[in-house]
Amino acid sequence: MARITIADIAKAAGVSTGAVSYALNDRPGVSDATRARILAIAADLGWAPSSAARSLSGARTETVGLVLARDPATLGVESFYMQFLAGIESELSQRSYALLLQVVPDQATEMRTYRAWRAARRVDGVILVDPSVDDPRIAMFSEPEALPAVVVGDPGLAGGLTSVWTDDAAAIRESVRYLHAVGHRRIARIAGLEGFGHTGIRDDAFRDEVAVWGAEGLVVRTDYSAIQGAVATRTLLTSAAPPTAIIYDNDVMAVAGLGVASEIGVRVPQEVSMIAWDDSPLCEATYPRLSALSHDVTRYGAHVARRLFDRMAGQTGGSYLDSTPALRPRGTTTHAPS
Repeated sequence: MARITIADIAKAAGVSTGAVSYALNDRPGVSDATRARILAIAADLGWAPSSAARSLSGARTETVGLVLARDPATLGVESFYMQFLAGIESELSQRSYALLLQVVPDQATEMRTYRAWRAARRVDGVILVDPSVDDPRIAMFSEPEALPAVVVGDPGLAGGLTSVWTDDAAAIRESVRYLHAVGHRRIARIAGLEGFGHTGIRDDAFRDEVAVWGAEGLVVRTDYSAIQGAVATRTLLTSAAPPTAIIYDNDVMAVAGLGVASEIGVRVPQEVSMIAWDDSPLCEATYPRLSALSHDVTRYGAHVARRLFDRMAGQTGGSYLDSTPALRPRGTTTHAPS
């Protein structure tokens, strides 16, 4: 397939090659509307600067990119990403780099954003989050001309790209073992979005570990929001056979679940034990304090950023285990009711 050139873009846009050059190199000389139209056409055509052109220009944007295909309302209360971004920024600031963050509604828009960034040379590297099974982004960033990228997720989802991950399967197994050891035999998991690879990893580990101990395991699907976490908790606790323990996929849903239990008169932990995930300051602010699967999310973000700088410097990638979330029992877990 022939390489797309600046002349091809100029013809499709109905402008001069000079105007295309100005737009692609983010220089003055064209209006904002024309620049946006040229960048969109370049992305649609699949244009990318050649390796030779890149090396001749020696241009660095001193910017890395991160796209979140999430509901902005969810991000507003999701403590994980605030801590994760703080960790990334701690490394970027040491190198005078900036973070280009974009929140988009879906993965198709995310893919178009990456194509536009590559066409315009907007960023030097990209952090990919929330990988899924057979994720099309993995193929995109495995191409020869692709931007350097680091996948935040299990190496089984990264397709050979550099990955930094936490051992979520081991964390789920530890939680189930602990709950079983203190007498719980009916354990529920209020889980996140099914399409995310890490959700599937947690699902499998939960089901396997529950089966190992001969317990009953229930999985309820949500979108990670406090609203759906509350609805799922209410449904479980008012059922004919409510669980005696619940593991949540984030701390926001666990806080909401704790509120629901208080509202309907179910005592925590005497009648139901609860375990949150990520262990943000929210878990210390509740009463009783939430037991949680704890890991340093800020350090995690910094680790990801360091690996991306390695890739942008041309170093060979790999798979790097950051941590295994550890269970921190507090006031919301105890022995199962007799």
